[in-house]
Amino acid sequence: MTSLMPLTTVFPGLVWLMAALALVQGLRRAALWRVGAAAPVAWLDGLAKLPRRYLVDVHHVVARDPYASRMHAVVAGGLLAASILTALAILPPLAGFRPYWFLVALAFGVTAVGSLLVGARRYPSKQKRLSAGHFQILPFLLLAYAVGGTLTALLLAFGAGSGVFGSVALALAAAGGLGLAFEVRHGPMRHAAAGALHLVAHPRPGRFGGRPDTALQPLDLDAPRLGSEMPADFTWNRLLSYDACVSCGRCETACPAFAAGQPLNPKKLIQDLVAGLSPAEPAYAGNPYPGGRAAEGERGALARLIGPDARIHPDTLWSCTTCRACVEECPMMIEHVDAVVSLRRHETLERGALPEKAVGPVTELRQSGDPGGRPLAARTDFAAGVELPRIADGGQAEILLWLGEGAYDLRYGRSLRALVRLLREAHVDFAVLGPEERDTGDLARRLGDEATFQGLARENIATLAQYRFDRIVTADPHALHALRNEYPALGGCYTVVHHTAFLLELIRAGRLNPGRLPDLSVTYHDPCYLARYNGETEAPRAVLDAIGVARREMSRSGRRAMCCGGGGGAPVSDVPGERRIPDLRMAQAAETGAGIVAVACPSCTAMLEGVTDRKAEIRDVAELLLQAVEAGR
Repeated sequence: MTSLMPLTTVFPGLVWLMAALALVQGLRRAALWRVGAAAPVAWLDGLAKLPRRYLVDVHHVVARDPYASRMHAVVAGGLLAASILTALAILPPLAGFRPYWFLVALAFGVTAVGSLLVGARRYPSKQKRLSAGHFQILPFLLLAYAVGGTLTALLLAFGAGSGVFGSVALALAAAGGLGLAFEVRHGPMRHAAAGALHLVAHPRPGRFGGRPDTALQPLDLDAPRLGSEMPADFTWNRLLSYDACVSCGRCETACPAFAAGQPLNPKKLIQDLVAGLSPAEPAYAGNPYPGGRAAEGERGALARLIGPDARIHPDTLWSCTTCRACVEECPMMIEHVDAVVSLRRHETLERGALPEKAVGPVTELRQSGDPGGRPLAARTDFAAGVELPRIADGGQAEILLWLGEGAYDLRYGRSLRALVRLLREAHVDFAVLGPEERDTGDLARRLGDEATFQGLARENIATLAQYRFDRIVTADPHALHALRNEYPALGGCYTVVHHTAFLLELIRAGRLNPGRLPDLSVTYHDPCYLARYNGETEAPRAVLDAIGVARREMSRSGRRAMCCGGGGGAPVSDVPGERRIPDLRMAQAAETGAGIVAVACPSCTAMLEGVTDRKAEIRDVAELLLQAVEAGR
């Protein structure tokens, strides 16, 4: 027992030293977060919910990559178990209990297996989406700590802790363990410490409540600074969230702009925000922005982030479609789109630096309530020959049909005509606002023009307050999102239903009796603002199944579907790339062999129909349902 005492003291002491070093490195990093703006955090609630957020919410995303899921469970579980068990061995009863050291050795052995799994993704060749740099060293640090710990624990278990071999094993564990602890400040282990705290102090705790939390928060237009120009303009917990990034590259793989060769890589964007905060940050070692627009610029809490000579080129900022594919795929639950919009708000409101092609639509929104400058009364022109009741005539209706921006488009007018005919077929008491309906302001808000959005929203809220209705039904997911999720913060609270969900209600209630269309092969394209922003993926598919079409899924579907390229003001920002996003999406549709791509959004209709060499027909779900209803008569 006497011969074992030094090693049984030094080995647990090593783990406590690692913890102390990690704490010091973490506190040095945390000092940088303090430059950020204040943010309310429900600490007790966040701490209580941390286990579930980590073990359920995070691992639900991690599990989409089965290899990464197994790797993470083994290496993280083994590392934590081995370190905690070793640290507890500072207690004399455990230190002298040899079977306990067998348990410690087992935990370190699991860590060793996990270390090999980590290394297999990087050696002999690294997966393309992963970052290099310090991350290439991580498998060796993990393996050194795991192997050294395993050998040391086994020596103690067999009562052979003294001698040169024990010293070598302990030195190996120390080299790996202290190296891991040192990496907490600037290296790959930072995500572990920052990630846990980020889950506690998450800026969108509603994400963990079982439904999407996607509404942008209103900007105080009387604040001395609008939006974010520099790292210090972000709240401290958002700066923390960017440090939680593990550079796994899942976001860049999901990003439609990156796939199209536009100058946006969401992983590099987050790393530029990290580097902008810290002058000592190691050089980025992942895939760059496409197009060679890798601006460097100054670093520091007060350094300007956006500009041709800053860290983030303006074209990068305006390439984002705000589709939230990056957010959906991020295992650390980072909010990339919130960062983009915050930066856009400063560019638009403080600097007036909108993309040239976006100036016209935003100006028209401010002046006439429509981005095309078209008369509001012309919104109902699509219904020529179809009776379209106006709510102003009676003051109330069961359903208020919100037409949205798509009503001005001749092609989407056909979809709205089909919807109106279905509502009449089902004897629905509905009406429209007609010339009183203004744009919801979604385009202005995504482009950073919060002032125009709030102005339009308040005008619409005042108009809606004049009438009585049970629900709003709309075929435009962008309008649905604004009305359902973003207007409540400004005083407008409504029950808003997408037209596919309402049509499904009518079918199930027996108010619509469609026939079957088994000869049609259909693949459904999920709109981002319906699937990811609102979590609604099943109603459109249920309608298609009700009419008996041969439905085929694309490789990317549901909440993981690829964007059509029509959101976030991207069509008016018009940042060029190597390819077009809708072309990529239609190529995915073509892989299914379906003759029809079913859509449920006017933006998706316009973008996908704009693909010149497509073989499939673009049809709204309402058009297909109307065809089935007519076939069933």
